[in-house]
Amino acid sequence: MSEGSEPAQPPVARKQPTTRELHGVTTTDDYAWMGADQAGLLAYLQAERHYYDTVTAHSAALRNTLFDEMSRRVPAADSSISSRHGAWLYYTRTVEAKQYSQLLRHAPGTSQADADVLLDLNALAEGSDYLAIGVREVSPNGNLLAYSVDTDGDEVYELRIRDLTTGTDLDERIPRSYYGCAWSADSTAVLYVVHDQAYRPFQVKRHRIGQPASDDVLVFEEPDERFDVMLYATRSGELAVISTDNRDTSEIWLLRTDDVDAAPVVVAARRPGIEYSVDHVSGADGGELYIVTNDEAAEFRLMRAPVRTPGREHWVEALGENPAERLVTVDAFSGHLVLTLRRDGMQLLRVMDLATGSVRDEPAQVPAGTIALSANDEESEPIRDEYDAAAVTVVIESLIEPPSWWSLDLATGGRTLRKTQPVPSYTSSDYRTARVHAIADDGVEVPVTIAYRADTPRDGTAPCLLYGYGAYEAVIDPTYDPKFASLLDRGLVYGIAHIRGGGEGGRNWWQQGRLRNKRTTFTDFIAAAEMLAKEGWVDPDRIATRGASAGGLLQGAVYSIAPNRWRAVVAEVPFVDVVTTMLDPSTPLTINEWDEWGDPRNPEDFEYMLSYSPLDNVPAGPRPDLLATGSVHDPRVMIREPAKWVAKLRATATDDSVVLFRPALGSASHGGPSGRYDRLRYQAEVLAFVLEALGATGV
Repeated sequence: MSEGSEPAQPPVARKQPTTRELHGVTTTDDYAWMGADQAGLLAYLQAERHYYDTVTAHSAALRNTLFDEMSRRVPAADSSISSRHGAWLYYTRTVEAKQYSQLLRHAPGTSQADADVLLDLNALAEGSDYLAIGVREVSPNGNLLAYSVDTDGDEVYELRIRDLTTGTDLDERIPRSYYGCAWSADSTAVLYVVHDQAYRPFQVKRHRIGQPASDDVLVFEEPDERFDVMLYATRSGELAVISTDNRDTSEIWLLRTDDVDAAPVVVAARRPGIEYSVDHVSGADGGELYIVTNDEAAEFRLMRAPVRTPGREHWVEALGENPAERLVTVDAFSGHLVLTLRRDGMQLLRVMDLATGSVRDEPAQVPAGTIALSANDEESEPIRDEYDAAAVTVVIESLIEPPSWWSLDLATGGRTLRKTQPVPSYTSSDYRTARVHAIADDGVEVPVTIAYRADTPRDGTAPCLLYGYGAYEAVIDPTYDPKFASLLDRGLVYGIAHIRGGGEGGRNWWQQGRLRNKRTTFTDFIAAAEMLAKEGWVDPDRIATRGASAGGLLQGAVYSIAPNRWRAVVAEVPFVDVVTTMLDPSTPLTINEWDEWGDPRNPEDFEYMLSYSPLDNVPAGPRPDLLATGSVHDPRVMIREPAKWVAKLRATATDDSVVLFRPALGSASHGGPSGRYDRLRYQAEVLAFVLEALGATGV
């Protein structure tokens, strides 16, 4: 801004009052027009983005510094470990100065230097500002690759088939698909998921290679709008699993991959409140299913049943419930099962010998760290361990320890290091991490994972950034991120509050923070901040908070409930217009969300939701600084929600606190930008806002 120029003024959204009467309560929404007037909304968003860019221009130097710091911690070029799939070893690599990765393969006995590039995401992204891959599955014979592409961020994927013997795509393309696919055993057909106009995955279709997409056959359809459909192949390769689920009920159907023309067979018919998931152990007469279920086990137990007769009446307990543990998933291998559990809020693996039934626990063995089977669907780890593997790959990390990949011998428990993520300009011993606990309003201990520099004094002077989510029984595990050191080096304490509504404490932890217990999520988070201040970890006057999506609702709620607690709030793609959205079944994903938040057509649910909905409860008096974000292509939280919230906050402000709104008007998803450098630049923007608000911009 030049000397003598007037400061930029925020845009003022027009007020067009709309009245709603429901359950004897009358509410007025001045900005309901944003849901109907798309041209008007876009013009307002453009004005907001111009204002945001103008008033944050002074942060350019800090953003560039942060971007440079984080970029130095990301190797310019790197390769993943190789994993076997059929006759080949597959891996991914990043190339210097490129945004995206490549998928490659090489023959056993050769090195990665001899590999062929199968899929270059950088080439796919040419001409687009965004790229996401929905599925990426190699056919059983190794000759074909099914992959899907989204270049807008709206999670509508185009499914393509690449001939790996020639490196070219086949002519057929499927224009609208979703996550999940499974190949037939003979590699002549692929099953895939379709979502409806409300973005609900509801169908499974079969595509024959070489045939037009218009000939694809419907295999399965879920008519109940409360349920989502998922699809995957078992590690054995013998079964395709169709799972249809809502928040607390599931039903699974099976297809043999050697007969994908047959009708799917149900495992056990859905019963309200009963959930189950399966994996397959190959064997005589079809083998066995291993089933993780809450049937007569609140924190889940392990059952088994013959594939030929999988009904509930044939289930036999293989591992009973432990109320102190939450059994999450089972992964089946030829001689062992690998179970994922949560105990004391931390993730744990348990290996079961199928021959003897003996079990062995495999903890992370790093302070406040996590251990997991190497991810099967992440860009950096493209291929999962084979069914007949004698050793599996596990990844271990923490907030301060970069991920390391270990080969875990299933029989002996021996671990062999395969790779540690290289992080230039970083020494983990300069930092510390710990698990501490806050006492909630009802006396429950709430875990908080923190990280800080080893030389940060515990004298109540450190600024803090506290992160939270707390919904869907989802877990925010303490994993490494290159942005953390840029915070910790500036004296911050970074924390994750493992609040109720999430899954850190098991199924009961979720139940205590959903539906008409939702306010527990918010008060747990406030209790975490109070504990960090009271115990001298942080400066009580310099606490910022951050969360996205349902975690953005958390930010909106604590912004309203305890505005004096925070110096700054970052609410990314926040779900803040709770009642209005849940009243509109035409809004994407609304109907199957009623089991998480409640149905406001019910008077008691309506009253409860109205009591915390951030748009309906803007705080009086002084407020913390706020940065809200949104994306025009986001199918999960409509951008009108943060737009309405920001407009109302500005219109009701009685102080000079900062209210910024960063709408993404181009290609971007619910999770933000795609390419690795674009993601770092976005993080630099958010961190610059936080550091300026906390007065902690210098190193």
